[in-house]
Amino acid sequence: MDKNISFTLKVWRQRGPKEKGAFETYQMKDIPGDTSFLEMLDILNEQLVNENKEPIAFDHDCREGICGMCSLYINGHPHGPATGATTCQIYMRRFKDGDTITVEPWRSAGFPVIRDLMVDRSAYDKIMQAGGYVSVNTGGIPDANAIPIAKPIADEAMDAAACIGCGACVAACKNGSAMLFVSAKVSQLALLPQGKVEAARRAKAMLARMDELGFGNCTNTRACEAECPKCVSISNIARLNREFLKAKMKD
Repeated sequence: MDKNISFTLKVWRQRGPKEKGAFETYQMKDIPGDTSFLEMLDILNEQLVNENKEPIAFDHDCREGICGMCSLYINGHPHGPATGATTCQIYMRRFKDGDTITVEPWRSAGFPVIRDLMVDRSAYDKIMQAGGYVSVNTGGIPDANAIPIAKPIADEAMDAAACIGCGACVAACKNGSAMLFVSAKVSQLALLPQGKVEAARRAKAMLARMDELGFGNCTNTRACEAECPKCVSISNIARLNREFLKAKMKD
């Protein structure tokens, strides 16, 4: 059984998007090592409520590493110290007794803070609305095998589709670029025959929307790839660039 640990927790508190935020410090005592990071925050919030204080606002949903809502910046890493894991998959056994743990929201012009550790990630939805889909006539149910797709291509498309849109790539990037997210969404469709019909319009529209929403440019530092909880490859950015150039050449 994992031993209990005690540690100092520094949490960013901000009452609203236009309010000035600051770190508040909490002393956490005897937290079991098998407690998840979000469960630890639940424990802290119970204490704050019992003390008639405002609980810490943070995003969460599935708590199974699927949805990407648990977007916290922990000790300088999006989603925390583990590789290929979301915040909800981090357990307190990863930290040492007496540690100081700093928790912040995503830091990006594209993701303004709503409150405390919650940010507005609707910019990703707007990028998807610009072209992250395939237009089809859904009259009847198509045969699943109507368009044969080679397994290597299908596997590569699925690897790109593994992106959960959490925003860790933006938080990790010194430029606040959303290129890994956009490239993953473009790649999963560009690789498949169903997505090739609208490929040119998609690449241009999604990149244009990304720029409009205040995300920075990619300078290939690979920080996004290193911090992605689903290990999405930076090779998708190369594919996005090729798709964009082909679209421009057609123009």
